[in-house]
Amino acid sequence: MPSSTKTRDVVIVGGGPAGSCTAMFLKKFFGIQSTIIEKEQFPRYHIGESFTGETGGQLRKLDMADVLDSQEYLTKLGTKVYGRGGTNSFYIPVMARIDGELTPATTWQARRSNFDQLLLDTAISRGVEHFCGEAVTPLIEGDKVVGVRVRSKDGREEDMYAKVVVDASGQHTFLANKGVIGPKDRGNYDKQLAIFTQVKGAIRDDGDVRDNSLIFYQKKNHWAWFIPLDREVVSIGVVTPSEYFTSCKMSKEEFIRQELKTLNAELARRVENVEFVEETRGISNYSYWIKNFVGNGFLCVGDSHRFIDPIFSLGLLFGTKEAQFAAEAINDYLSGKSQNPENPFLDYQVYVDKGQDIIQTMLDCFWEYPFPFQRFAHQTHRGEIIDMFAGRIYGEEIQSYDSVVRMRRLLSLKKAEPILMEEQVA
Repeated sequence: MPSSTKTRDVVIVGGGPAGSCTAMFLKKFFGIQSTIIEKEQFPRYHIGESFTGETGGQLRKLDMADVLDSQEYLTKLGTKVYGRGGTNSFYIPVMARIDGELTPATTWQARRSNFDQLLLDTAISRGVEHFCGEAVTPLIEGDKVVGVRVRSKDGREEDMYAKVVVDASGQHTFLANKGVIGPKDRGNYDKQLAIFTQVKGAIRDDGDVRDNSLIFYQKKNHWAWFIPLDREVVSIGVVTPSEYFTSCKMSKEEFIRQELKTLNAELARRVENVEFVEETRGISNYSYWIKNFVGNGFLCVGDSHRFIDPIFSLGLLFGTKEAQFAAEAINDYLSGKSQNPENPFLDYQVYVDKGQDIIQTMLDCFWEYPFPFQRFAHQTHRGEIIDMFAGRIYGEEIQSYDSVVRMRRLLSLKKAEPILMEEQVA
């Protein structure tokens, strides 16, 4: 039988960026000690190497800038999106908002295996407790989650009680898989497959923008990414409907080699003479949404409750932003300041979901109405689109952005009678 231990303030399931950042926000700003449970041995392979501007800002809040610079991570100044055939491109720079004005800024590109290890090691070095083992099942008393049963690497089990349990398990979705929350609804982009690898010899842009992210559009739900990882290596991935990959009857490597030549002329130009330096991998069915992800004694952070679409590298943004908001909500709860004692994390849930809804709107509009979206990004609403790409998506102000209103109007027309596109965006 598992042994009982002391009750901790916070137990965090998952030592990835969402979990490590939650622990560091709790420790730095509120002096709250937490325990991270992580079953995987780091460094681990993980996809998602590009940071948005606000992701960089969150890491700076945690005093990580010098740590990241010491790793010689590449500097990212923006994202360029190439339309079908390599034409009709648009560029979104990394910019900060200072006193309401957009100001040029920078963020980073990073090899995720190294970055995730760095975050976890930094959290531990700052006093966060780390349990190297597996979260087996949540401990529940009545309607309250009161802790987690854990299993160490040598097979010993222990009941780890906590005042708050944070699910930061990412796409493992610990609490959903254990039936505490759910159902797990499939999102708009669930029937897709990502095939990816790393290459040397790809052609990058010249000058300061050499290490920017590039996106290559082929058609709806069929695109590729190009993210520099270091001075030589570039992460390249192709996303397609799963049935298209299946119909090709190729291995993952054969498939990506074909797609690099045919998906987009500008991509083909840049990878004509590349050398593959890593095995080709794949993931599928990655879009989901759990609508109720907080409750008595627990809350979820980042991918453990929602994942939309990886095209604009927003997964780390949600993890690092929600880490801060979760830490604030936990502090209010533990200090007795919560406004809703029956469901103390409900305000957190509503707040972060509204932020993700902004990105859902942006992505749906990008896919359903690419030409109006390009006009928003290029001309009519450039500053607002820059804000969304950066990750300034929280709070009531952005809900009334004119671009958001217009995108939602376009999407609401999707099921209505056809209307001339000029009338739709007027």
